[in-house]
Amino acid sequence: MNPHSISKPLSALKAGPLKGRVRVPGDKSISHRALIFGALATGTTRIRGLLEAEDVINTARAVQALGAVAGRHGDIWEVRGRGVGGLRAPEGPLDFGNSGTGTRLMMGVVAGHSFTVTMTGDASLSRRPMRRVLAPLLEMGLEILEPGKETLPLTLKGTHELMPIVYRLPVPSAQVKSAVLIAGLHAAGKTTVIEREATRDHTERMLRHFGATVATEAKGEETHITVDGDAELSGKDILVPGDPSSAAFLAAAALIVPGSDITIEGVLTNPTRTGLYLTVQEMGGDVTFENSRDEGGEPVADIRVRASRLKGVRVPAERAPSMIDEYPVLASIAAFAEGETRMDGLAELKVKESDRLQATAAGLAANGAKVQVDGDSLIVTGASGLKGGGLVATHLDHRIAMSFLTAGLASEASIVVDDSTMIATSFPEFRPLMEQLGAHYREDGR
Repeated sequence: MNPHSISKPLSALKAGPLKGRVRVPGDKSISHRALIFGALATGTTRIRGLLEAEDVINTARAVQALGAVAGRHGDIWEVRGRGVGGLRAPEGPLDFGNSGTGTRLMMGVVAGHSFTVTMTGDASLSRRPMRRVLAPLLEMGLEILEPGKETLPLTLKGTHELMPIVYRLPVPSAQVKSAVLIAGLHAAGKTTVIEREATRDHTERMLRHFGATVATEAKGEETHITVDGDAELSGKDILVPGDPSSAAFLAAAALIVPGSDITIEGVLTNPTRTGLYLTVQEMGGDVTFENSRDEGGEPVADIRVRASRLKGVRVPAERAPSMIDEYPVLASIAAFAEGETRMDGLAELKVKESDRLQATAAGLAANGAKVQVDGDSLIVTGASGLKGGGLVATHLDHRIAMSFLTAGLASEASIVVDDSTMIATSFPEFRPLMEQLGAHYREDGR
């Protein structure tokens, strides 16, 4: 039975001050990549802090199905890889559940292998377009056995004779960039991705850590990222820092619940991922990075957040790539800020697990907020608080669910989400960590 086939409504109740020090689970983006690069490396990769959420476990199952040995030993995950181009055809379809990241990155892996793979996912993932990632991979030599089809399930055929390409991203996308660079490992020659707006650079950082040759060069307003083909990766030790997208919900709760003072330890502070924290600082939020350090090629810090009086701001479109997953929770924060918060450049939100732009606006409106969608912009006019009392349609989207379960902690009346089961896809510890800080939830959905 599909674990999400039975919905589980959940109410967020008004909370007293949130207090304490907590550590969020490992970053999802880095966890996916650690498993995939470990499978493409020779030798053993040891991963400490891997996020054991459904999305990442589905990637682990996929690399196992492709012939890598991956499993948990104590608190460390080990992956024994088969080398670039050395994976084998799976015996059945690869099911990625709800994970767009796992699916799209694995397309880059499949492109460089001479076998056929069927990729599937749940109902939500099967509605999400794959055109943008398939387009460059088709240029390189990947085949789709159902011509013209652009959504899962998809049957793909790779090749050991991939062509290197120079590909200019039509829109900012770390997933597309990563898929092309991963495919480029298998090509004969240099593969280059050109981006005008910076996107998450975890793939470039981690590929270098595994021994690939990756060059990043600024040329005018563009950045050229080039990977050398016929690559050889070697197994490495990886420490996965805390996920800033998961930490965002705890930080948001502390900002809007009066009297709160929390510290979130060991969070990834890569500048391509900290747009939310910069934005809430501009809103007047008391957010500080403490004990900054470098772990495994990525910047990490402890994030201290205290309740704050917030004011509305305009969030520029160019900031979107550094906080694309955090707009729903930012919109919830904005409902408690004084004045108007305008978030521009949100086209990408329309093709996430749900149409997050409309789902966020509808959830806020249902709970008394003044909200407007203007093209690719979201405008929230805040007041002294959020009325609450409404039911939020989550559309099987974990971030919509968590955003409103955060907002409900500070609203006048409780906020109910129609389903909370899908939270396990990315952040199964969400509720227990929130409750550890002092949050209150009720499962009867009333």
